[in-house]
Amino acid sequence: MEAVPTVILASKSPARLATLRAAGLVPVVLDAGVDESAVHAPTTRDQVLELARRKGEAALAAGLADPGMAPRGDDPVVLLAADTLFDLDGRALGKPGSDAAARERLAELSGARGTLYTGHYVAVLRAGRAPAIDLRVASTQVRFATMTPAEMDAYAASGEPAQVAGSFTIDGLGGAFIEGVDGDPHNVVGLSLPLVRLMLADLGLSWTSLWAPVR
Repeated sequence: MEAVPTVILASKSPARLATLRAAGLVPVVLDAGVDESAVHAPTTRDQVLELARRKGEAALAAGLADPGMAPRGDDPVVLLAADTLFDLDGRALGKPGSDAAARERLAELSGARGTLYTGHYVAVLRAGRAPAIDLRVASTQVRFATMTPAEMDAYAASGEPAQVAGSFTIDGLGGAFIEGVDGDPHNVVGLSLPLVRLMLADLGLSWTSLWAPVR
């Protein structure tokens, strides 16, 4: 049986980690340590691409410097980095950072629709070769229900929306306030599995080769 490639997730997002685990992968988490506030781009799409690239490159440098993560023999190492922002009327919305800011954001989202963008950086490392790298964006349109003031107060007070891009989740308490999505729902969680599968294929690696053995 061939060895399962090591998968490095350059993200501290619990949602991304849970998504990959549910999809059969067992990633090693590596904090890229990138200052997101220092990155500025003309559009939300450009912003997530640049952030994903910087996170990926920082993690790649750290991973290559760690003997435990470097590729050995014929066994490749896969590095995934991502960044997510929600675009509402041309504005890039990240994490509000506080319950009060989240409450103001929820008032804007109520009854609205916008587009969630996630930049994806995928690198496949093989011993004796330069890393094979791909960088792409996935976008998903999100439609929000019209929330009552009491619902917005309760959701903001939960603490969840303050810590996530756009001030909402689809896989948590915020799921009840999303009426529909147009596009990949995994992308709303922060990682488009179908896109990563295609990126890996273009880099010469099958998605199913990353599945951990079923016991």
